[in-house]
Amino acid sequence: MDGRWPGWGADTGLVVLTFLPALLSQPYVDTSGPAWASLTVYEAVGVGVLLLRRRLPATAFVVGFGSLLAALVGSAGAGAKLSPLVFLPLAVLLYNLGNHGTSWRRTVSAVLGVSVLSMAGLWLNRMTTDSGDFQGGLDVLAALAPMPLAWAMGFAARTRQELLAAAERRAADARRAQALEAAQATQRERTRIAGEMHDVVAHSLTLLVVHAETLRARGGELPDWARAQVDGLAAAGRQSSGELRDLLRMLRDPADAVPLQPVPDLGELDALLDSHRAAGGTVELTTGIELESVPGPVQLAAYRVVQEALVNARRHAPGAPVRVSVDGVDGGKLRCEVVNGRAARRGTAGAGVGLGLVSMEERVGALDGELTAGPTDDGGFRVAATMPWEPAGV
Repeated sequence: MDGRWPGWGADTGLVVLTFLPALLSQPYVDTSGPAWASLTVYEAVGVGVLLLRRRLPATAFVVGFGSLLAALVGSAGAGAKLSPLVFLPLAVLLYNLGNHGTSWRRTVSAVLGVSVLSMAGLWLNRMTTDSGDFQGGLDVLAALAPMPLAWAMGFAARTRQELLAAAERRAADARRAQALEAAQATQRERTRIAGEMHDVVAHSLTLLVVHAETLRARGGELPDWARAQVDGLAAAGRQSSGELRDLLRMLRDPADAVPLQPVPDLGELDALLDSHRAAGGTVELTTGIELESVPGPVQLAAYRVVQEALVNARRHAPGAPVRVSVDGVDGGKLRCEVVNGRAARRGTAGAGVGLGLVSMEERVGALDGELTAGPTDDGGFRVAATMPWEPAGV
C-alpha cells in the first residue's frame, strides 16, 4: 500500500500544476458563463486522461487533444475565449507520448488522428463563428508550435532510460561472468589440490595401513604391548583413510558433501581416548551433561577439538597425563577443555606447523564460539573451547 503513494502523489502534483494555472488565469481573459463551462468540462476530462497517460499514452494524447479542440471550438462558437494556459496539459501528454509510447505504429496513428481532428476542428470553427476574433489564427498556431519539443524531450528521456537499463544489464552480465569464471577457477584449484592429496597423502596413508595390517597378521611374533600399538595404528589408519576419502570427494564436487561414513560425535569420545591410551598416553574424562542432547554440529566441533588436542599432547608432551572435561556452562553453552601436564620425555623435534590450533579456532568460530589455548603454570598446555548450544527438543 505504501509503495503506491509516491506515484499518486506525483500525479496529484502534476494535475495541480497543469490545470490550476488555467483556472487562475481565466478571470483575466473571459469571465462569461460559456467560457467557464467549456473550461470546466475540458479540465474534468483532462484530469481523467492525465491519470491514464502511462497505460494508454497514444489514446490519452488523442482524447486530450480532442477535448481541448472541442473546448476551444465550443467556446469560440459561443463568443467566449479560454486562457492560453489550457495548452499545458497537451504538452504533458506529448511528453508522455514520447516517453512511454514504445509503439511507433500507435504514435504515428495518434499524430495522424490529431491532424484529422485539427482539420475538422478548424472547419467547424469557421462554420460556427462569424467574428474573426473567435476564429483560430496565429495565436493558436503560436501555442501549438512548441508542442513537438515536448515529445522530443520525452523521447530523449526514454532513450536515456533505455541506455541506462542496457548498461546495467551489461554490468550484471559481466558480474555474473566474472563470478562464474572465479567459481570455475576455484573448482579447478580444488580439483588440483584433491589430486595432489590423493597422490601423496592417500598413498602414504594406505601404505601405513598395509604395514600395520601386516604386523597384525604376525601378531604372534610381537610382544603384548606391540600388538596393542599395532591394533591402534591400524584402526587410526582406517579411520583417517575414510575421512580422507570424504574430504577428497568434497573437494572434487562441493555439492556432494555428504560423508560416506558417519560423522564422529561426542559418543565416540571413549574410543578416541582408548586410542590415545593405546599409543602410550594417560587420559581422564569427566562429563557433566548428557552428550546426546548436544546438537550435531557442536558435537563434531568438540570431538575435533579433543582429537587435535590429544594429537598435540602426544607430539609435544609424550607421556604427560591429560584431563578432558565436557560440561555445560551458564548461558546455554558447551565447554570442552583439554589440559595436559609436563612432558615425561622430550617431544618430537619440529612436530607440527601450527595449523592444528588455527583449524580448531576456525571450526569453533564458525559456531560463534571461542577458543583459548596456551601454556599452564606447571609447564603443561591447555585448550578450552566454549560454544553456544541448546538441548535437543527445545
